[in-house]
This record gives sequence, C-alpha cells and structure tokens, in this order.
Amino acid sequence: PPAPEGTASPADDRPAPRLRVRYAKRGRMRFASHRDIARALERAIRKAGVPVAYSAGFTPHPKLSYTGASPTGVASEAEYFEMVLAESVPPARVRAGLDAALPDGLDVVEAVQAGPGGLADRLQASQWRVELPGVAPDDAESAVAAFMAADSVEVERLTKKGRRRFDVRAAVVRLESDARAAREHNATYAILRMVVRHTAPAVRPDDVVTGLRHAAGLAPPSSPMMTRLAQGPLDEGTGGIADPFATDRRGATPGPAEGERLAPPPSGIAGPT
Repeated sequence: PPAPEGTASPADDRPAPRLRVRYAKRGRMRFASHRDIARALERAIRKAGVPVAYSAGFTPHPKLSYTGASPTGVASEAEYFEMVLAESVPPARVRAGLDAALPDGLDVVEAVQAGPGGLADRLQASQWRVELPGVAPDDAESAVAAFMAADSVEVERLTKKGRRRFDVRAAVVRLESDARAAREHNATYAILRMVVRHTAPAVRPDDVVTGLRHAAGLAPPSSPMMTRLAQGPLDEGTGGIADPFATDRRGATPGPAEGERLAPPPSGIAGPT
C-alpha cells in the first residue's frame, strides 16, 4: 500500500529530523493509562498536521518513542516522547500545534530539536511531590528519618512478572518532609518531596509510601496524591536533577549548563516563541 501522506521518500538518504517533547499530565488525565495518552498524542499529531514519519511495511505507524512514563493515577509535569519527522518544522510551531490539539489535562511544555545522544540515557532519576492528607507533619518527619536511617526497606508489589519483593531504600536519593504543608493547608496534612533513582524494577513513589509504613508505621488514612515534578540527569553529589533538554537546547540557542538544576515547573504553559 502507498505510504501515508508526509512519509519521507525511501530514496532520500538524509537523516530524518527528530524532535523531543516534554508534556504534562494534569487533573483528571492522571487517571488515563499510558496507552490512552499515546492514542491522544497520535490523534493530536494528525490534527495539528505535524509531518511525522511513518514506518515501512503493510501497517505503517508513526515513528514515536516514549520513555519514563509515569504510572496511571499519578500527575506529572515531566513526561517525554520523541518523534521522527518527514520534514523539518520549527519546534515552537509543533509545540503550539500539539498543545492546541490535545484534550484538557495534557499540555505540551516544550519541544526541542534532538541533539546527539539518547534521551532515555539522560532520564536517570525523578523528583516527586507526595501529598498525604490526614497525616501530621511531625509524624511524616519522624517516618522519613526512620526510613533514611534504614539500610534497606523491602516492599512487595504485583508486576508484569508476578509479585516481586524488592528494596526501595537503595533507590531513594533524597526524602524530606515539607514543613510548610500544615501552614499552607491549615489542616493535618503532610507533603513529602523525594528524588528517586530509576532502577529495575522501577521504584515508584507509592512504593516509598509503603516503605514508610514498613519502616515507621506511617499509614495515611487516604490515598496519597503524587506528582512528578521533574526527571533527568542525576547529580549524585547533591541529589539534584538537571534538565534533560540542556544539551539539545544548547545546540540551537544558548541554554542552561548541563548540571543546572530545574526550577520549579511553571503552573501555566508559555506561548510559542
């Protein structure tokens, strides 16, 4: 069958341009599965007229790759995917077009021309914010101290390979209780901030909450609200997370240094530049 419209000609040996995209998963969209989000992104790419390249064969599909997707039920300010284009398009135009075409709760934060090196190799750790309604900040602080003092904290979770038991303590680079939580919410309310190294099996923020129960008996009365704030290269010395697009951005325009830590994610989306 003929290749889909926008596919690069097989006779064209020039390397296809690649874009890397950061998007946010907010509000009710945190409950969407990764498969549903991938479908929404593909629909938005078609609707926005992005000239994405397609694979060859009898069932061509857009050349998209996802890495480091957050679990269902978790909000995120730092989800990433990469796409191969059939022709060059300004990244700012792609960002604006996709953002307009996506449903509420999926917001494209940034798109950059891909530079050398793999994006997945840069996503070494994630920074998380975990809200614990009904937990006193003092209790959270004591549990954090006990968890961090432990040599190992094992939890069990059902994975694709069956029920597995693994150590979550080794993956936690930083974990602290935010002292401002009670003042901000005027209630019994704790907020944890953590940096978790990407490992196999993956250690998720809910695994760390389970580990706090095992290590210190902390049992939140309601489900935690979890948000990924950032993911990227890990500074082992400071526990900070750098911008994974720094190298790509520097190839086009002056950008932050490779080791520069991310500022807190913005609450809104900047317009196209």
